[in-house]
Amino acid sequence: MTKRLADQTCVPCRGGVPPMKDTELKEILQLVPLWTAVNEHHINRTFTFPDFKQALDFVNRVGNVAEEQRHHPDILLGWGKAEITLWTHKIDGLTHSDFILAAKIDQLYPG
Repeated sequence: MTKRLADQTCVPCRGGVPPMKDTELKEILQLVPLWTAVNEHHINRTFTFPDFKQALDFVNRVGNVAEEQRHHPDILLGWGKAEITLWTHKIDGLTHSDFILAAKIDQLYPG
């Protein structure tokens, strides 16, 4: 991982690769330390904002990056918050692309 995660491009998963687990997962998670791994299956982070409008603006920017990367998170939008959850559906677990997108999302957050 010589190149920063946020500078990399998500690669569409074709299946047939094992999801990240154990040491590999712990090491890459250190590169996006504000994200939490849940049951070695997905990662999530909650972003907070002073109001709904700013949370919505952030979610729209996340959507644009997700479309560009062709890797789509689950997003829960509420007043003053946006919760983002990432995993690769094709393998029902985590891949390198999930962490690339997490790093790109981190760059969008003004907080």
